[in-house]
Amino acid sequence: MINQNKIVTINSRKFDGNIHRSWKAEFIKKKDSLLTFVGEFEQEVKHSHLGVIRRKTVSYEFYWLDRWYNIFRFHEPNGDLRNFYCNLNMPPTFERDVLDYVDLDIDVLVWSDYSFEILDLDEFEENSINFNYSQEIHNQVRKSLEELKTMIANRVFPFSAF
Repeated sequence: MINQNKIVTINSRKFDGNIHRSWKAEFIKKKDSLLTFVGEFEQEVKHSHLGVIRRKTVSYEFYWLDRWYNIFRFHEPNGDLRNFYCNLNMPPTFERDVLDYVDLDIDVLVWSDYSFEILDLDEFEENSINFNYSQEIHNQVRKSLEELKTMIANRVFPFSAF
């Protein structure tokens, strides 16, 4: 088991295994299948859907070893909730200070008022053909998207008060 408060590498991979994004985060805790990390944006980022993410924005990251999504909770540098960002992905692996997951393209952007939008459905369809996603992947993505929508509507952790 990894030590708490240890800096680890998180890799978001495409279906072919290539790293799409990689960053460092601090491991906070493990509870059952849930792994929690925290990171901080070292520089300003311009995102097509999120707008400008300011330097020092804090990201709490929730990964389940048995679920097909992860959830990021972003807080402004002053501590205010900014938004949530959910990635649909294959369940991650976590070993030797590295968490790896295969991103399956679809994202759910949740604002602080809990309104949300589903992003990149077209990218999922395109990559579904390019990478020949199996029927199981399609089923898991559909099921996970419905689960996320229910969690948002019912304010289930990590969408609950904190």
